[in-house]
Amino acid sequence: MENPLYLSSSPHIHSGETTDKVMRLVIYALLPATALSIYFFGLPALSVLLICTLGCMAFEALSCKLMKQPLTLVDGSAALTGILLALNLPPSTPWWMSLLGAAIAILIGKQIYGGLGYNPFNPALVARVVLLISFPVQMTSWTAPAPIGSGLDAVTAATPLGEMKTAVMLTGKLPEMATSGFGNYFLGNMAGSLGEVSALVLLLGGFFLLFKKVISWHIPISFIGTVLIIGGIFWLLDPSKYPNPLFHLITGGLILGAFFMATDMVTSPATDKGMLIFGCGCGLLTVLIRLFGGYPEGVSFAILLMNACTPLIDRYTRPKIYGQVEQKA
Repeated sequence: MENPLYLSSSPHIHSGETTDKVMRLVIYALLPATALSIYFFGLPALSVLLICTLGCMAFEALSCKLMKQPLTLVDGSAALTGILLALNLPPSTPWWMSLLGAAIAILIGKQIYGGLGYNPFNPALVARVVLLISFPVQMTSWTAPAPIGSGLDAVTAATPLGEMKTAVMLTGKLPEMATSGFGNYFLGNMAGSLGEVSALVLLLGGFFLLFKKVISWHIPISFIGTVLIIGGIFWLLDPSKYPNPLFHLITGGLILGAFFMATDMVTSPATDKGMLIFGCGCGLLTVLIRLFGGYPEGVSFAILLMNACTPLIDRYTRPKIYGQVEQKA
């Protein structure tokens, strides 16, 4: 036969997107944030980034070898996991803890379920939460930014969310820093993890992903919008105790989580309606944990909890098959 007929399973129409291309675009979107974190925190930040990234790649290669599977380093998912893990860690994180986090992210958060596409939880967030619970002192030891060339030495400082939580617990009122100085926070002049240094560069990276259609608007907008609405309601009820919703937006890991972690294709819902529910759930949990929980930051816990709800959300937002007749109970 000159024109043989080939039979294959769906999909038959391809968008041209591949796993490695998507991973590369996300890494490109994170480059401004990683560069700025190195500028603000210097060699310690670079060390954390290198150890986490190279560690994740090494553990990925090791797991593939042990399970006798093809090497998957070329898809870029291990490198991206390492970068995201580093951006969720303090710049003062010891080298052994960064390496342990890489092992947890790849071996426990990803490969134990069968590798990319099968993990129910975001691997980088799994590692961050395990480290936070296991080593709370090291994971809550922050340093103030000391830009390269400024001549300043790194000094211990509290994050804006941590300082707010402590002040409210001790005095019942917001500290002055939670009511002003939003411009500095927006540009990155605050203590925090590597990925909390600047809302501006993270927003630029997020808009790049939206422009390239790597992610859709549903999860980031519903996530951030819910935080602003719920946070705004509490602020209107008692502005002396609850911060301005803009404070929630530009401090902590909200933007990093909304654009780069909650949008993980594997661990988030597949339908538009499901994504909106997922994002709203993440936003609600984030505000509740920040205001009433034991931790000053709630983004990681919120995303992981909603990851667990993803199969249920997918089930109840699954579109009906064309021509399907609904059966009555």
